[in-house]
Amino acid sequence: MSQPTAPSRDRAAAAPSHERERIGTQALAVSVRGLKRRYGSRVVIDSLDLDIQKGEFVALLGESGCGKTTLLRALAGLDQPDAGTIRAPERPSVVFQEPRLLPWAPLWENVALGHERTIGRDGAARALAEVGLAGREDDWPRNLSGGQAQRVALARALVPDPALLLLDEPFAALDALTRIKMHGLVKELVALHQPGVLIVTHDVDEALTLADRIIVMRAGRIAASFRPKDHAGTLRSILLEELGVQSH
Repeated sequence: MSQPTAPSRDRAAAAPSHERERIGTQALAVSVRGLKRRYGSRVVIDSLDLDIQKGEFVALLGESGCGKTTLLRALAGLDQPDAGTIRAPERPSVVFQEPRLLPWAPLWENVALGHERTIGRDGAARALAEVGLAGREDDWPRNLSGGQAQRVALARALVPDPALLLLDEPFAALDALTRIKMHGLVKELVALHQPGVLIVTHDVDEALTLADRIIVMRAGRIAASFRPKDHAGTLRSILLEELGVQSH
């Protein structure tokens, strides 16, 4: 793991012990050092360090309450840590479990949201085509299946070509067949756009399918880290043991 870098400028106004720095054009998509977050007396993230390379797909596993979503929200700028340094893009993209589409806007406006001047209708149409929804620019969210709505959410997240893509259990509500199709799609899109990716999931098989690296979080810390390519055929049982589940 690389050594902590000296802080350059502080973009966080609230907590003086926490610094959020804009990352430059280095190979890293995000770098975290000494991150801490507590709610009252309960420590949720405890002195956590993490690097994700651009183009790297990282899956984050852990029991409920271990700090996974809190970490993702901190990386997204949606939660204020109590201490530590986050070096990340100014605006990482996030896909949540719910698509969070605007029901009163056509699909192309949902995709271009926040980037209307730079992306426009044509850019939104290209992004929709990438996720298999070509020709649906003027359709409405109410006409979409759950899988199609998540495709629009992915298109919206990737249209600005983010350096960091954060996925918060985006396929958990989908049926098994749709989830398999979405796994293939997201792998294609990540290969095309090359963001660094962090996916929070409870699904060991999903992590094995998608990730270049799988990390297990326990009690606010990274307890273990694995690369599937180094554990041919054995990693599933190892991960289940790390999560306190007996494999069969």
